[in-house]
Amino acid sequence: MILLVETNAKIAFEQRFRVQTADTEKLLGDLQEILELPYFPERIESFDISNISGAENVAGIVVYENGKPNRAEYRRFIIKTVEGADDYASMHEAVFRRYRRMLNEEKPLPNLIFIDGGKGQISAAARAMQSLDLEMIPIVGLVKPPRRHNEISHLLRFGYEDKPIYFEMGVPAFRLIQQIRDETHKTAIQYHRKRREMRDFTSELTAIEGVGEKRKMKLLRNFGSIERIAKATKQELLPFVGAKTANLIFEHFERQRNLAKT
Repeated sequence: MILLVETNAKIAFEQRFRVQTADTEKLLGDLQEILELPYFPERIESFDISNISGAENVAGIVVYENGKPNRAEYRRFIIKTVEGADDYASMHEAVFRRYRRMLNEEKPLPNLIFIDGGKGQISAAARAMQSLDLEMIPIVGLVKPPRRHNEISHLLRFGYEDKPIYFEMGVPAFRLIQQIRDETHKTAIQYHRKRREMRDFTSELTAIEGVGEKRKMKLLRNFGSIERIAKATKQELLPFVGAKTANLIFEHFERQRNLAKT
């Protein structure tokens, strides 16, 4: 009886797996047809840039394999060579660094690249790919409508910008694109916020006597954010910085709380 149950469960799993595999292949086949891609999009990589007026400028990269996110392959870059809010130059740097490293390490390359942005962003990405002799990989821009930054109005494939592909949310392949775009945006903006919080954390604690770099890092590791440090009691701070510094930190934030009440 137990053997029969196990056999039936195995058969049910294999049937479900075959259906899911067939559905994924159709989904990606539809995507290949819609975008007129030369390759089956088994591996898709997607880029987004996040900053505020150029500050804490970062890139987020997500990877989808066979229609599913491969989070172990996600990457985040600090943009190093660009000053100010220049999304085109930032995208060029992110794409160039990503694929130069993948070539050096002989890692598998994508069959399709999505770029959050329009003509300027995809042109910047294409220049980076051309400099690496990777211009054969299709690049598609995800263009947002005005003042609706969480949506996609149309797609632009590099080299075919005069033939925009208008977005239809009811089509499964387009829903996959929206999912990839949302995941990329989330990855980039979360990293940007983390960097910004670290900057605020560092500048806030620098004003407190006795808090050097080692203690800042220790506090961050244990509390996770400036907000949690600000709410901590002296007793909660004590194990990480000692009595005198714990008292100084507590009094610093206590003064801020009292000022906020006036």
